[in-house]
Amino acid sequence: MNLLSLLGYLGFFLLLLRVVLSYKSLLHLSSWCWRKVGEWAQVYQYFDVPRYDANSQENPLYRKALAYIAWLPSLEGSDLASLFSSASRSNVFSVHLGPGQTARDSFLGAHLTWTRPSTGPDRLVLRVRRQDRVRVLRPYLLHLESEADKLMLNRRELHLFTNTGTDKDGTRWLSLPFTHPATLDTLAMDSNLKTRVHADLEAFLEGRAYYHRMGRVWRRSYLLYGPPGTGKSSFVAAMARFLGFDIYAIDLSNCKPEELRNLLVHTSPRSIILMEDLDRYLEENGNSGTASILSILDGIFSCCSEERVMVFTMSREKEGVDPAILRPGRLDVHIHFSMCDFNGFKALASNYLGVNEHKLFQHVEEGFQTGAQISHAEVSEIMIANRRSPTRAIKTVLNALQYAAGEVKSSSAMRRISQSFGASRLSNAVKDEESEVPHGDRGDSHVKDNAPVREIKKLYGLIKLKSRREGTVVPVDVETPTVRNEGSKAVEFER
Repeated sequence: MNLLSLLGYLGFFLLLLRVVLSYKSLLHLSSWCWRKVGEWAQVYQYFDVPRYDANSQENPLYRKALAYIAWLPSLEGSDLASLFSSASRSNVFSVHLGPGQTARDSFLGAHLTWTRPSTGPDRLVLRVRRQDRVRVLRPYLLHLESEADKLMLNRRELHLFTNTGTDKDGTRWLSLPFTHPATLDTLAMDSNLKTRVHADLEAFLEGRAYYHRMGRVWRRSYLLYGPPGTGKSSFVAAMARFLGFDIYAIDLSNCKPEELRNLLVHTSPRSIILMEDLDRYLEENGNSGTASILSILDGIFSCCSEERVMVFTMSREKEGVDPAILRPGRLDVHIHFSMCDFNGFKALASNYLGVNEHKLFQHVEEGFQTGAQISHAEVSEIMIANRRSPTRAIKTVLNALQYAAGEVKSSSAMRRISQSFGASRLSNAVKDEESEVPHGDRGDSHVKDNAPVREIKKLYGLIKLKSRREGTVVPVDVETPTVRNEGSKAVEFER
């Protein structure tokens, strides 16, 4: 009877223990006891990673370790973790190691533990088994720094800087959060081109040691040229997103040639230096403007552009630019942004309307084949305004193409009339139109002789039609160039 009572009490106690403690709690308790036994037997070795050194300078390893630990799955799945939100980006949250919290990691078969003590100076403590220290510690720290650099690059909040002159504090740049959503994936570009651009930018990111071994400044330069509204600005934004670089936009119209070098000195690494309207700047400043551009591209001050991408834009063709500026080593990659074509239209229709095929696509293709030219910005705005009805959007694009084709025909007619009449007689022909012989008195030969006058009438009608139409073009920059390499020339990207 006593034995049965004892077994009954034992069963009741086990049942009560099972109710109070879950399986996870039991495992946690067992793990804790095992760790205490290991610490008592001095199986582990501990390494402090202080936040500041003896000179009150921040320890780079501390910052990188925090970024790396925040990425560990064990921290997200722990019983206690600290949550933070971004100050400048909405809907962005991150998990961090808080005081008194622990995160576990594994590397090359070894188990490591990170702890942030809740008392004393701000520091991190790394625990590793003594038997694994020699084999694992150094490779693990190199792995940690490499992964942390990538994570910090992807999570870094980007900024847009613009030059505002010098104030009382000596600051030359006004900083704003850079929130442009463009990426290489959202641009209407050929997939092969995206791959090549991606490879070029990735090779630059990984090329520090190579550039230095060759004795060259770690820098890449691009020339983007083409009409307004063809995608240059969005391409720069997508580059910044891909690289994780800030953008320094230099307003050349507000900058004297002698100030360019001072502005460049005050930029930071891991940034894109954007200079728009290069052609107009060179035209307005002549030789001094050319000399200032050359000095920052490969002069002694070019070392100030280390770990930077320099981007120049032009709204005209590059033939009028000094070849000394365009040569490789100064402007490495040339990208031509042309007006929209049928392939660009299909890419935009897929992005903006979610349409890959449509019965009207054949008519749109025929419209582009007439020589009509409209910008990607105009097509994008039409699709945004009519995004609820893809058919209406495509019909509106067709109307825009027909209107543009009319302008092409009117230009061709004007050229033919100019050739037949001569420049000096064209204006007289327009004036004489109203004083022609009445229709009833004209013979066939007279009608045949006045064929150029009939073309003038058609041209006049097209001009009247143009004056009655109103349209706006919003600079939504998207483009679909292609790539060409030309031997020793700069890399050329064009349609």
